[in-house]
Amino acid sequence: MFFNKTSQYGEKHHVCYLNGKVTFQGVSLNVYSYLVDGVLIDTGAKSLHKHFKPFIDAADFDQVFITHFHEDHTGCASYIEKTKKVPIYLDEKTMDYCAKRAKYPLYRQFFWGRRKPFHAEKMKTELQSRNAMWDAIPTPGHAIDHHAFLNRETGQLFTGDLYVMERTKVVLEEESIPTIIQSLRRVLTYDFQDVFCNHAGFVRDGRKALERKLQYLLDIQHEVLTLQNHGDPPEVICQKLFPRKFPIIKFSRGEWDSIHIVHSIINENHGIHT
Repeated sequence: MFFNKTSQYGEKHHVCYLNGKVTFQGVSLNVYSYLVDGVLIDTGAKSLHKHFKPFIDAADFDQVFITHFHEDHTGCASYIEKTKKVPIYLDEKTMDYCAKRAKYPLYRQFFWGRRKPFHAEKMKTELQSRNAMWDAIPTPGHAIDHHAFLNRETGQLFTGDLYVMERTKVVLEEESIPTIIQSLRRVLTYDFQDVFCNHAGFVRDGRKALERKLQYLLDIQHEVLTLQNHGDPPEVICQKLFPRKFPIIKFSRGEWDSIHIVHSIINENHGIHT
């Protein structure tokens, strides 16, 4: 089973980063870790440990902010806990989960490896780095514990998986489009300039990109509910709005799928929370 693993180091607006990528059978996934003002934001994936290890070893940081618990963002947290002895901040809802042996589908283990347990400290609403105060902004939807981090001094916003791309076509089964809409609205109330996404990297004109994503999701939500009111079942709505079948749908055995977008909107509209 052949995986191609690569990484790229860079710097943008005084933010250093490592972007690790895993490719297998036409499916390519990547993840960023950022370093700024003594803060490491997310830790990369266990499957890319050989790439993230030298970046982590050479990095000068005294604390870690975790955007959310998914294994591509927490995969090297155990290594940091053992070697750096610095606080790792994570939403309290997933602290216990991350302190135990990770359980997630086999295809995710193939891509991202098996995350080892690590111990985190409870996320604060405000965080202090060497030269700045930060806001830890709750942005659930992609994950229940998701946060974005705003450096008040520089106006740089680190969005985890809130952005990823403007025109979302597939999501995880547990994701909620209405909740993501609320989270986008929340971050847009803050004053920020640069946007750093943990999959798209530096996002040019970040505020406008987030605004466009918000409008796209609002449009999708409207279309789903309109088609439902016309009597279309979820599967027909999905076929009309998302006719393309992406490789990740089959590869993940449906954990990623466009139908989850439709279901999350309909369920929220009916007051059903899964």
